[in-house]
Amino acid sequence: MYKEVLRSMENVEIFPIISLIIFVLFFVGVAIWAMKVPKEYVDHMSSLPMDDDHELTNNRP
Repeated sequence: MYKEVLRSMENVEIFPIISLIIFVLFFVGVAIWAMKVPKEYVDHMSSLPMDDDHELTNNRP
């Protein structure tokens, strides 16, 4: 049934190409951001889980 629906659509072959382009652009964007992010920000974020100064604001009993 699904094959017949897809066969009846015109230009259905463009959808995989569009999804690949979106994925590649997102991956390249994240890679560029990761290379440009300041080292101080990365060090700060990596130390947050072990930092005792930052208490949870929503303490549950």
